[in-house]
Amino acid sequence: MIETVNKIREFLKDNNIDFMLVNSTNKFLVEYNTLEENSRYLLTDFSGSTGDALVSKDSIFLFVDGRYHIQADLEVDHDIVSVVKLATGQTFMDEIIKKIPENSTFALVTQKNSQSRIEQFQNKLEEKQVKVVLLDDDPIENKNIVSLSEVVDISLKYTGMSVEDKVRLASKDLKDDEAILITNLEEVSYLFNKRDFSRPYASNIKAKAILLKDKAFLYDEKHLDELENFIKNYNGTIFVDKSSVNGYDFKIIGDKVQIINDSPVKLMKAVKTNSEIEHLKDAFKHTDMALFAIRDYIENNDNISEYDIAQKLEEFYKKFGAKSLSFKSIVAKDKNSALAHYSKCSKDEIIKEGSLVLIDSGAYYEGGLATDITRVFVKGKPSDLQKKVYTTVLKMFLNAFNYTQLPWNKSNSKICGYEIDDYARQIYAQNDIEGFVFNHGLGHGIGVSVHEYPPNLSKSELAKVEITDNMVFSIEPGLYNENYFGVRLENSCYMKDGKIHSFVNMSYEKKLIDFAMLTGQEKLWLKDFEVM
Repeated sequence: MIETVNKIREFLKDNNIDFMLVNSTNKFLVEYNTLEENSRYLLTDFSGSTGDALVSKDSIFLFVDGRYHIQADLEVDHDIVSVVKLATGQTFMDEIIKKIPENSTFALVTQKNSQSRIEQFQNKLEEKQVKVVLLDDDPIENKNIVSLSEVVDISLKYTGMSVEDKVRLASKDLKDDEAILITNLEEVSYLFNKRDFSRPYASNIKAKAILLKDKAFLYDEKHLDELENFIKNYNGTIFVDKSSVNGYDFKIIGDKVQIINDSPVKLMKAVKTNSEIEHLKDAFKHTDMALFAIRDYIENNDNISEYDIAQKLEEFYKKFGAKSLSFKSIVAKDKNSALAHYSKCSKDEIIKEGSLVLIDSGAYYEGGLATDITRVFVKGKPSDLQKKVYTTVLKMFLNAFNYTQLPWNKSNSKICGYEIDDYARQIYAQNDIEGFVFNHGLGHGIGVSVHEYPPNLSKSELAKVEITDNMVFSIEPGLYNENYFGVRLENSCYMKDGKIHSFVNMSYEKKLIDFAMLTGQEKLWLKDFEVM
């Protein structure tokens, strides 16, 4: 870390730059980047999946949202890094800009920021008369990483639509002299029905694509220079989604660029085919089996650690047909469970009588779509506080899950995630437990990646998009107190005929439920989840 800090500060000095943004992502703008490719991790030692750093000659600020407040405090050297903890409703950009003084110089890397984000920084910093410097290369980046891949084709049985049909549908509105540049890895993987299960915690392929009228060209990581040449020599219009294309690719297109709000592939991908829904039903049967087995393992074994559970859970996933994990499993006991994205799975954290264990996990199967589930278990007899918090979170889930069936919603044909998130928070407010906070969104879309958009369930403007039939998403309320523990209960769901359905049938922990806290209606809803 110290070597990286010295290296970046030398770079700032040599280039007369006052502040520089250091990102967690790579040139494909992926959400879950490997640590060896994560410049922000190399600078700060913070291993969370999201959060960026701002570095100057005498300070480093790390910006994290509510999921990572505790983890960031535990991982960084506070003599070097100052953690800026965002509250619900605060944005990374606004808080970063507050730290940049007027009339200074601010740099960011074009390959690691979307064009949309670059323009927002430029517009907001113009008000402070800050000079924005755009860098094509990241001075921190590890240039010696060898990227391996094992790309496979996904059967029509799982996709429900051929590559030719997807290309035809996605390009139907294009003219002969128009193209769309697709750089989002999930969109590329979806369009070409290809996956790579060789890398941990992802199934996407590392490639970009050009979509033309009724045809498309795929460029893998080794041939991106050919894509660059195509763009430079193309004489027509090239459409891009500024939220997903990085600033470097946008610059190459030049005056041939036209902006679209959403890639047609992105919108197609969000609405699953019936074949994809059926595949996910089967995938979640196997996911449920892995979770049921790990519950048994915790209950019937002594002197096991978080690490032991994580290893055994991966064994169970593989036993029940998983190709790979969709993300690094979270196995967190007691206080660690208050870290929404705890990732250590320590050998030193031993499960004892009364220990509460939160497990958030998922996997990929033959169809290459992610599963995602969170359950909480307790070793032996639970405490009254554990039962109270668990039951409150369960009430939040049951009401959110059945939101479309509530009397005032039955005639409402359009439901958005913003409304569902708000209703879950109302349930929380009615059952407030002092010291426990719900500091993240209620849910996210799921597809080729364990997180995708649309849809979204949160207080964000993104969540005001309608959730339509065959959209897939999580519902995962949680309550956390860093001095005690955290509880999160997550089911992956889908919309069908205006009603929310659950892929997950894994039951809830009866010994953690205070049935006196449940209404008669909530008890009836709960019966739908007593299959396993």
